[in-house]
Amino acid sequence: MRLLPGTRLVIATHNPGKLAEFAAFLAPYGIEAISAGALGLPEPAETATDFAGNARIKACAAASAAGLPSIADDSGLSIAGMGNAPGIHSARFARERGGFAQAMADILAQLGENRRAWFTSCLCLAVPGDEPLFFAGECHGSIALEVRGTHGFGYDPIFIPDGSTLTFAEMGEAAKNAISHRAVSFKLFQAACLDQLR
Repeated sequence: MRLLPGTRLVIATHNPGKLAEFAAFLAPYGIEAISAGALGLPEPAETATDFAGNARIKACAAASAAGLPSIADDSGLSIAGMGNAPGIHSARFARERGGFAQAMADILAQLGENRRAWFTSCLCLAVPGDEPLFFAGECHGSIALEVRGTHGFGYDPIFIPDGSTLTFAEMGEAAKNAISHRAVSFKLFQAACLDQLR
C-alpha cells in the first residue's frame, strides 16, 4: 500500500505535539497532514487492551468519518520499577492527575532504584476499503531524577534515551525525532508505504 505525494492523510489525533511530529516526518514525502481535531472528528473511546488495538480504533474511526486514509499512533511510557505502568494507560494516568506535570511529579516521588523505562509506539494505517496495517517501535532508556527540558510533550522531560545524558525534552525536535519510538515505527511505515520526493 503506497501513499503517493499529494495524498491527504488524516492524523487521528487531537494532540498538537503528535501532529507536529507527524508533519515533520511526512514533509519529505509530499503528504498533506491534517489532524482529526482540525476536521472536527470526535475522539473514539480507546477500549482495547494493547497499543495496536487502540491505534486501530483511532485510525479506522478517522478513516471512516473522513473518507480519507488515516494514521493513528497509540503510544505510552512503561516503567520497570512501576510494574511496567503506566504503559497503555499513560494518557489516562496524566488525565487523572490533572496533567503531565503532576503525573511526572508522582512518578518521580514513588520511583526507587529501578529506573529502566521505554516508550512504545504502534502506528496503524487505515485506508477505506483495505485492511489496516501496523508498525511498532520502541525506545529504551531510564527515568531522570528530576524534570528537565522544555521541548517535546507528555513525559519527554523525564525520559533519558539510552546513549544520551539528555531527556527528550532537552534534545530538541530534530534530535528526538532521529531516535524516538515514533521514529522507529515511522521508519517501518516509510519503507512500506511512502515514496520520497525526488
